[in-house]
Amino acid sequence: MTTATAPAPRGLRSRTLNVVRLQLINTQSFVWVPLLILAAAAVLSVLIFAMIPGDGVKTAGAANAPLWYFMALGVQAMTLSFPFSQAMSITRREFYVGTLIIGAIGAAMMATLFLILAGIEVLTDGYGVNGWVAHLDYLFEPGWASAWLSYFTFTLFLYVLGFVMATIWKRFGTFAVVAVGVAIGLAVLLAIFFVTRSGSWPDVIAWFVDITALGITLVGLAVTAVLAVVGYAILRRATV
Repeated sequence: MTTATAPAPRGLRSRTLNVVRLQLINTQSFVWVPLLILAAAAVLSVLIFAMIPGDGVKTAGAANAPLWYFMALGVQAMTLSFPFSQAMSITRREFYVGTLIIGAIGAAMMATLFLILAGIEVLTDGYGVNGWVAHLDYLFEPGWASAWLSYFTFTLFLYVLGFVMATIWKRFGTFAVVAVGVAIGLAVLLAIFFVTRSGSWPDVIAWFVDITALGITLVGLAVTAVLAVVGYAILRRATV
């Protein structure tokens, strides 16, 4: 006598996709709000460019605003969706994989939009005022594919960072989140202090020039991967 059982991989895929659908319940947060922020930042930047006299190159980093918004999305993905996932008998691993998938999809969407915006800037010679929002020379010097990967990596990094910070809050509480934030701030401040006191800024700048945007992007991908592993390790013991 034999009993038929559903293949485990199919069940795993199904539950992981359920997490993706769960995260997309609020489509406004994952799709429309980033689009609105990007459009508003681009329009405001062009208006400011038009008010600046002269024909020199004008650049703005305001369009990065929707990328930083993904940090908030990472926080929401944990704090708002995790309790529901546990009520649906979804394992922590399935929840984490599904959450990373939706973050990667969102990062790919933003990277593609930035490349479209950069193409518009090239075709219009900087919106006719030599103003550049998405097409930044340093990012695009290694090529358009590298620029796409850079935008994708930065967006995904912020998303994972937000998720991990929310996971720390779930596991250890507010004090731990503040402590981690202070530790990161102190580490950055100490690095700046030592570089300044040693007069190493020319070497640091030269390193960034030599490694190119692609090299920094690959380092960013590695850091994001490590951060993701840390996040999962904390999530395994997080409480609802």
